[in-house]
Amino acid sequence: MRVSEVDLPSDARKFLRAAGYDKLYPPQADSIAAGLLDGANILVAAPTASGKTLIALLGMLGRVLRTDQKAVYLSPLRALASEKYSEFKALEKSPINGKKIRVDITTGDYEMSRRDFESADIIIMTNERMDSLIRRRPAWIDRVGIVVSDEVHLLGDETRGPALEMTLSHLKSMEQRPQILGLSATVSNAAEIATWLDAELVTSEWRPVPLREGVYDGATIYMDDGDEREIKTSARGPAVDLGLDCITGGGQSLLFANTRPNSVSLATKASVAVKKIMGRKNAQSLEAASKKIIRENERTDMVRRLADLVSHGVAFHHAGLSQSCRNIVESEFRKGAIRLIATTPTLAAGVNLPARRIVISTVSRYDVREGRMAPISVLEYKQMSGRAGRPQYDDYGEAVIVAKSGGAGIAQRYIGAAPEPIVSRMVDAHAMRVHSLGLLVMRPPVTRDEMVDFFMQTLAGAQVDRREIRRELGAALRFLVAEGLATAKKSAKTRYTSSEFGELVSRLYLDPKTAVDFRRLVDLASSKRDHTLGLVCAITACDEFYPKFAPRAQDAPVAEEILGKHSGELLYDMYPYDLDRAPLTLHEWVSETPESGISARLGVESGDLRRMTERAAWLAYCLAVIARHVGKRNLVREADVLQRRITYGVRSELVDLVRLRGIGRVRSRNLYRAGFRTRKSLEGATIDEIARVSTLTRTLASSIKSQLRTAAKT
Repeated sequence: MRVSEVDLPSDARKFLRAAGYDKLYPPQADSIAAGLLDGANILVAAPTASGKTLIALLGMLGRVLRTDQKAVYLSPLRALASEKYSEFKALEKSPINGKKIRVDITTGDYEMSRRDFESADIIIMTNERMDSLIRRRPAWIDRVGIVVSDEVHLLGDETRGPALEMTLSHLKSMEQRPQILGLSATVSNAAEIATWLDAELVTSEWRPVPLREGVYDGATIYMDDGDEREIKTSARGPAVDLGLDCITGGGQSLLFANTRPNSVSLATKASVAVKKIMGRKNAQSLEAASKKIIRENERTDMVRRLADLVSHGVAFHHAGLSQSCRNIVESEFRKGAIRLIATTPTLAAGVNLPARRIVISTVSRYDVREGRMAPISVLEYKQMSGRAGRPQYDDYGEAVIVAKSGGAGIAQRYIGAAPEPIVSRMVDAHAMRVHSLGLLVMRPPVTRDEMVDFFMQTLAGAQVDRREIRRELGAALRFLVAEGLATAKKSAKTRYTSSEFGELVSRLYLDPKTAVDFRRLVDLASSKRDHTLGLVCAITACDEFYPKFAPRAQDAPVAEEILGKHSGELLYDMYPYDLDRAPLTLHEWVSETPESGISARLGVESGDLRRMTERAAWLAYCLAVIARHVGKRNLVREADVLQRRITYGVRSELVDLVRLRGIGRVRSRNLYRAGFRTRKSLEGATIDEIARVSTLTRTLASSIKSQLRTAAKT
């Protein structure tokens, strides 16, 4: 089937052809045959790179162009949401069938201003953001005609799964039910998920580039099609040898490592050999990319190491890198300049970076819950192997597992095996607290049996006994009532209603347990002293805060130094061994320690620091809201100030200056040193006087003056 035959307006078909779509892949044609454009719920279970994005685009265009309804695209990760936003933004370039399509995105944990999406046609958001919005029920929600749930197999993820499960359950229960389009990797119980969604199931093993899978044992690759091939070995190790073998044949390779240090090690071992293979090819592009990495990032040891490797045509990729570093690496790999990336498994479920050969250096990973090394899941293997094969470049893709021993057993466990079934994570104490409170806010007053009836409509209800749901819900309700987040009005049947505090917590999308801990914390605060270190420790101790880093022996002097200077800021007694690297890192950040200093002292890199500050700023906001609710005004101001300090990485005296657009931690400190202590102090200064301050330009000085004039009028 061709795009020209699809039942969409002619302008839409023209847009799709201009975007490079011509002949539909089998899963795409099967989805249309199953009723995609007729409003049917569809679950597509197909491999990576089988064309699921176009299926989503067809469904959304069909709905948006034929009706005045909206489309929502759900993504489990912010990075993926941003990628899809950039991709779908192309729809705005020109009207399609006389309609100007508007694309918007929302992924934040909190938004100070209530954004209105009335004018948006396609809205991209994370699962958690959608769940939060459904609770508030803005008017535009009733105009959503289709919801696309990408990576819907993450229903089985213990952290992200419950929010997605609850979102889909609420959508199913709406009076005007939107069409649901689920996009999934291949899973063994896809039929069960489709039944739960009341959806037509479209399954396929088709890929645009055929996949060959194998195990490397000794010096030989044993492929699943019976082919055997010897690889030239070296002291660099089997994973690197396999990558170099692919590059020698003109391909690109992704090496999956089980830890960040191992990804750096693999890239380093491969660098000299890759440079020799490539010669002068792409040297100019790689040198420019290397310089860009240095220019756009603080010069930590890791940044310098990455920049050097990129100049050789290799790179490492993991969550510790800044977004700038990752973007540069991904761009150069897509262009073909970088030939090999050594990465952690996070890339397998992230951005789309196909390579001719995927090398899985080990199938073991440290399991924090088990406290030991454990094998990866089949689903995770499928995610990694699915990256093999570059459409338009390769006739085939290869996924090779490195076996230290027992290659035959590893092949049997992973190659050709069915992925694990999706299992609901809703029947969990944390998930049940969060989502039962949300249900009380949305549907008051409600009996316990009515709540059980709703949860029986979730995936959990299809997989566990009603008595188990009733038991876990009962525990959650007892907690909510005991802590004042809900009330129980006894009559013939006890009916539950959220309290004012409960509604507040639900709106914040905060675990009720964390909210209760914050409320208790507020009572400990004094009106006569600074609590910065105490608040930082409380924020980083929350279950919602991540990433967390275990303390190291070499961190003790830093902890002792900080406690020695700031023990008066604590809300309760703490000792150096109580402080892991998370509170130490955040305290260093708000004390204006450069990223390079944080990296050197605590081993926390830019990417981790960014996620820490985003999460901590949201929690500081939640703390301020709770303090306001209980009337602790002094702590409201302190938490508000801390939120801004965390966002920008500044001491308290710079908080007023960083409110100016274009003024971050470095420029605000330079303004402060030049005598401009507040925004008001800048009102009497000329543009030339401001521009003379170090790191400021005349253009920025003009912008500052313009901002000050606008503020004076409001």
